[in-house]
Amino acid sequence: MSGRIPQSFIDEVLNRTDIVELIDTRVPLKKAGREFKACCPFHTEKTPSFTVSQVKQFYHCFGCGEHGTAITFLMDYEHMEFVEAVEELARRAGLEVPRETGVVQNRTPSTLPHYALLERVADYYQEQLRTHPQADRAVEYLKQRGLTGEVAARFNIGFAPPGWENLAAALDADDTVHKQLLELGLTIERDTGTSAYDRFRDRIQFPIRDRRGRTIGFGGRVLDDSTPKYLNSSESPVFHKGQELYGLFEARKAVRNLERILVVEGYMDVVALAQFEINYAVATLGTATTHEHLERLFRTVPEVVFCFDGDRAGREAAWRALENTLPVLRDGREARFLFLPDGEDPDSLVRKIGKEALEQQIATATHLSDFFFERLATQLDINSIDGRARLVTLAKPLLAKLPDSTFRQLMVEQLAGLAQTTPDLIAGRLEIPPPTDTPPPLQKPAPARQSGQKSPVRQALELLLYQPSLATDISQPAFLQHCDVAGVPLLIEVLELLQQQPELNTGALLEHWRGRKEDRSLYQLARWTPPLDNLELLADLQGHLNEIQRQYIENRIDFLDTEQGHRQLSSTEKQEYGELLIQSHSVRQH
Repeated sequence: MSGRIPQSFIDEVLNRTDIVELIDTRVPLKKAGREFKACCPFHTEKTPSFTVSQVKQFYHCFGCGEHGTAITFLMDYEHMEFVEAVEELARRAGLEVPRETGVVQNRTPSTLPHYALLERVADYYQEQLRTHPQADRAVEYLKQRGLTGEVAARFNIGFAPPGWENLAAALDADDTVHKQLLELGLTIERDTGTSAYDRFRDRIQFPIRDRRGRTIGFGGRVLDDSTPKYLNSSESPVFHKGQELYGLFEARKAVRNLERILVVEGYMDVVALAQFEINYAVATLGTATTHEHLERLFRTVPEVVFCFDGDRAGREAAWRALENTLPVLRDGREARFLFLPDGEDPDSLVRKIGKEALEQQIATATHLSDFFFERLATQLDINSIDGRARLVTLAKPLLAKLPDSTFRQLMVEQLAGLAQTTPDLIAGRLEIPPPTDTPPPLQKPAPARQSGQKSPVRQALELLLYQPSLATDISQPAFLQHCDVAGVPLLIEVLELLQQQPELNTGALLEHWRGRKEDRSLYQLARWTPPLDNLELLADLQGHLNEIQRQYIENRIDFLDTEQGHRQLSSTEKQEYGELLIQSHSVRQH
């Protein structure tokens, strides 16, 4: 059933979920004061820094920074999509997931029949591999590559027989199916516009599946030396080459806790490695590794190893992959590069040296940092001042792509060592672009606070995230609607939501901001806990609201005072000025 899942149902399923129970079945937890602890499942550590709050229904790792709700945990730990995670929590709670009619989750209605048709096509290709009169050639080819029937079945490998209009005939296609086949790139319209012919003919067929296991396209390989050697489905409503990876679904299914993914070039490499029980290889779909590919990979595993030919072309491709990887490398993520001997590919090499030896090479592949500096240094004479200066010039724009992290700091230090200069000089010259979502400056900045002092808005939000029920015991001050202090619009939204839905816990509250620019800030604020028990939290919240009001009044009075020096205030402004002076006196009394 299609349609958007109502937010009210997401709130309900989170209120019925105990995040401690959910996580404990996967990562054993131990009680530690008011919270539960374990070694983090998202990075390697010896001392537990992964904490789970039963009160907040929220987890956070102080080691790697991972955090979230029960939904986030299933998405990160089980590699589920958002909808899958909600459906799993609903199943555990014994609830049926409702859908809002007229609104589709993630996909437009027109794409839904495409998945069913693609499954029919995949079944057709597999059936042809078993029954077509010319399938013996395909079967013999697969046997020569050393593939067993078990592996071929695991990857749903099939055969597109020779001929020009097999698909339409096999599917008994009507006008609608003909149109869908064209949209999916499985057939190609003839120049006359009166008919279409099959894109894949006389090829081994590799179904490409998304993270949910749905067939979204195909890759076909020739049985001889004709070209193109590999042919992929064209872009379609459900298939986007720059976002999908062949074999990722199969890898997640085969390995319960993936720690590493090997990125190779072709479908046969993925399948051949799986034949040798190296079940963590994926392939890009005829494109360079994109930002979307890398984010998906690093969301799945902490380490990605790129496999390339060792020749000049392979190293150029590796350098492009390195450049694309830099913007997504943050602490806890690692990239390596494995360069193959001349004339070898992963398929041939694993057959020559065996699984154990190849996995040893994968495990000791070149670190990104080593490849980075070796590549730059080999182009220059770093024994000369000119060469070292040129090294810095070449490295600066690349290092500027790295997110602010310990890794970037260490890369800067390494560059400084090679250039025989100081890290501060290098870091000072990095052209770090400003954040794209930096909010515009306030028209009148709030008074400067002492270093380390939290703003009253931040403290009010921390209290509401720690104990959401506080919102029901306080009325929203009217002045907030006119206050131009940073963070106040978010505070208003949180107060209004909690007053409308007082049953929300912290985890359910945070889910209302999933995907919005404020979600990261709210997650950080949700980490706060009071230093002592039994504090007067309600009085503290009221005090912070009073302080926001005081700052607003004083800022507004200062503004009107300044304006009076340049012009005559309007009658409305004069009335406001008098009311503000009275309010200022009243607030100070509190």
